[in-house]
Amino acid sequence: MDTANHRIRKSTTSGAFVAKWGTFGSGDGQFHLPSGVAVAPDGSVYVADRDNHRIQKFTASGAFVAKWGTEGWFDGQHGQFIYPFDGEFWSPYGVAVAPDGSVYVADTGNHRIRKSTASNEFVTKWGTEGSGDGQFRLPGGVAVAPDGSVYVADTWNDRIQKFTASGVFVTKWGTRGSGDGEFDVPNGVAVAPDGSVYVADTGNERIQKFSASGAFVTKWGTEGSGDGEFDILNGVAVAPDGSVYVADSENCRIQKFTASGVFVTKWGTPGSGDGEFLGPGGVAVAPDGSVYVADTGNSRIQVFSVTLP
Repeated sequence: MDTANHRIRKSTTSGAFVAKWGTFGSGDGQFHLPSGVAVAPDGSVYVADRDNHRIQKFTASGAFVAKWGTEGWFDGQHGQFIYPFDGEFWSPYGVAVAPDGSVYVADTGNHRIRKSTASNEFVTKWGTEGSGDGQFRLPGGVAVAPDGSVYVADTWNDRIQKFTASGVFVTKWGTRGSGDGEFDVPNGVAVAPDGSVYVADTGNERIQKFSASGAFVTKWGTEGSGDGEFDILNGVAVAPDGSVYVADSENCRIQKFTASGVFVTKWGTPGSGDGEFLGPGGVAVAPDGSVYVADTGNSRIQVFSVTLP
C-alpha cells in the first residue's frame, strides 16, 4: 500500500514494478492513511483504510471489489456518547484473513476486534477498553493462525492476547519492558505456517518470536538504519516458506529475514516513486509469495516479489 501517494502498486516475482492503485481521498479505491493490508487464500486484498474508517477489498491486481465501514465510536472521556455499531469503525489499524476467508479487523479506536465473512456479513465482535482478559487498549495488529486461532497486538497494554476463532479468550503474555517476552507498544503480530508467533515490538525496535502458546524463542533488532536494525517498525508478515518481512517505517523500507532472524535483503528509500515509501505501516504476503505493502504516507498499496532484481 503506497500510503502517501494514496495508491496500490504491484510487482512481479522479480521485484520489478508492475502496477499500483489508489489516490488520496474517500472514493472507491482511494485511501487516507492506509495502515494495514492482508491477502486472502484466494488472492483478494483487504486494506485497513484508517482515516476513512473503513475496509476496502480488491482483486489481486487492484480492481476495487467492495468497501464497508463508517465512522463511529464511543468517547466517554470527552462526553461524546456515540456508540459504535457493528458496521462502524474508528481508525481501524489492522486486518487479517483466516484460512476459511473470514476477515478480522483491529478496530483500534473502539478497542475491539470485529469478525465478518469475506462479503462483510457480520459474524461477531469482542473487546472493550481496559486491561482485563479480552479487553484492549488501542489494539494495533491482528493475525490468524493456520488452526484459526486469533492473536491480537494489544498495543497500549503491552501484551499479546490469543483467542479462539469466535473470540473466546485463551491466553495472554507480555508486560511493559525490554526483557525477553516484554514489550513496548507492540504494533504488529504475524503467525507462521508452523504456528510460531512474531511480534513487532515497536518501542523496543525489535522482532520477538514465540511459540503458539507464548513461550519466548528468540529476538532480533536494535535501533538504527543498518541491516537488521529498525526505526519504528510497525508491520510484520510471514511468507508460506517461513520468511519474515518487516515494515521498517521511519527507515522507509521493507526488510526480509529468515525464520530465525538472519537478515536476507531489504528494499525501499524515502519518496513517492515506484519502490519508494513514506512510513510504510503494514505488510502482507500472498499465497504466491507476492509482498503487498501498505505505504501509509503515500496513501497507496505497492506489491513486490519475494526477491529483488
